Amino acid sequence: MGKTLSVAIITKDEEANLQRTLESARWANEVIVIDSGSTDRTVEIARSWGAKVFLEAWLGFGRQKNLAIERCSSEWVLSLDADEEVSAELAQEIQHLLAGEPAVDAYFLPRRNLFLGRWIRHGGFFPDPKLRLFRRGGARFEERAVHETLQYPGAIGTLRNAIIHNAYPTLESYIEHMNRYSTLGVEQAAAKGKSSRGLLAFLWNVLLNPSATFLYNYIFRLGFLDGREGLLLHLYHSSYVSWKYAKAWHAGNT
Repeated sequence: MGKTLSVAIITKDEEANLQRTLESARWANEVIVIDSGSTDRTVEIARSWGAKVFLEAWLGFGRQKNLAIERCSSEWVLSLDADEEVSAELAQEIQHLLAGEPAVDAYFLPRRNLFLGRWIRHGGFFPDPKLRLFRRGGARFEERAVHETLQYPGAIGTLRNAIIHNAYPTLESYIEHMNRYSTLGVEQAAAKGKSSRGLLAFLWNVLLNPSATFLYNYIFRLGFLDGREGLLLHLYHSSYVSWKYAKAWHAGNT
């Protein structure tokens, strides 16, 4: 008999994405949704797909995802963001894996990032491996403000097929997201001593580092092969780097 699987998702106002995500995971034994105050149809959609929904105040990305994991009851857990979906090929691969005896207790999954509807294949955006599939009880997310990662102390495998990240269908959504994340990143930048105090630090973090990031990803990592979408993505990603450190500088001087 195969291993059971829970899918863990956190949400807030995700009605535009959640149905696609839940449909891609309908083969799982259990779906756990932790919602933090949605005002749209997110909770209604989750319940209509048979998900177990829990309402929790927002505690930060890492803590919120750990709450979802703690609610899972299956032997294995697949952690998904609400704007991700499991490709049909990955669903088959996971089911085949759990039908037998997995060689390790945690697995990286490639992630296929979409920007303005285009799969971004270059510039460091693919395969973009994410640790998301693991035996319950063995892994937890870092409890940090943003860019939380799943931590597992043992051997980790890698699956072949990808989750699909329906990240940014419009430029407006990307700019809003990067503005919000750059604000959340101020705390982490300050903790690392990167508050951009002093002229040289300011110039490096706010001007030169973003420019170097763009050149590295767009030219040397072949981001230009992704057409206009690739150009826009790398331009705005370098802007995000600048915004983060500019906000850290401003916060340290107010």
